[in-house]
Amino acid sequence: MDLQALNFFQAVAKSGSISKAAKELNYAQSNLTARIQQLESDLQTKLFYRHNRGATLTDKGKILLSYTEEIFQLFDEVKNVMNDDQTPKGPLVIGSMETTAAVRLPVFLSNFHRQYPAVDLTLKTGPTEQNIAGVLQYELDGAFIAGPIEHPDLTHKMIVEEELVLITDASHQTLSSINKIENRTILVFRNGCSYRARFEAWLHHEGVIPEKIMEFGTLDGIIGCVSAGLGISLLPRSVVDKHINEEPIIQHAIPNRYGKVKTFFIYRNDKHISTSLRGFLEILN
Repeated sequence: MDLQALNFFQAVAKSGSISKAAKELNYAQSNLTARIQQLESDLQTKLFYRHNRGATLTDKGKILLSYTEEIFQLFDEVKNVMNDDQTPKGPLVIGSMETTAAVRLPVFLSNFHRQYPAVDLTLKTGPTEQNIAGVLQYELDGAFIAGPIEHPDLTHKMIVEEELVLITDASHQTLSSINKIENRTILVFRNGCSYRARFEAWLHHEGVIPEKIMEFGTLDGIIGCVSAGLGISLLPRSVVDKHINEEPIIQHAIPNRYGKVKTFFIYRNDKHISTSLRGFLEILN
């Protein structure tokens, strides 16, 4: 068993077809077929179910795929360590919640870019669950997420505690009770957003059933639709303060039990910390 054979196996597993994998790798299909068969012979197990639509992993094949991904990740890490000359440079992929990216990160990222111009920084926004998965699957070098967070493979640093507020259009009366929104549409980010989870937990605790739930992919979309009277939402006060003078919206305080959320920066604790990530952490601190 060698790295090339594992590379062929991984390509077939991900494409679901030997012919597709051969085309992607620019190898003869017969070559891939022979190497996969040799790998199955070496391991004395069947790795794929062959059928007219391609190839599907067996249970043993799924196990080997997980090990293969770890092997290649470790191999890449070894190359990174060997090539690391302690000068921050190259790619750095950071995940963030949409709200944190909009309010907390612009000045910080500008400072980081001025200090480390050779680092090719990419920022990807998404809900907390997606960001955690991205770090765990080595797709992100680190991410800003909403806590609490406890995971044996992750190191976390508390960045800021956000205060959440309920926002409505400017014509809405001051809320004396959460039951006043019984018949309103709530505007939220897609599933996996911690603020949405907090909002739904609060409504559930109070026995309030919203008329409708509408999902949005952007912060501006939520705020714009709230100001137009389409519905209400729950967002950090820092975000609302930035827009309250530009949009006809008002904010309402909510119970502390649901109104405080800590933002953390997370990264894996079982891999080499690149000089680029180390520089990012130093400025973050």
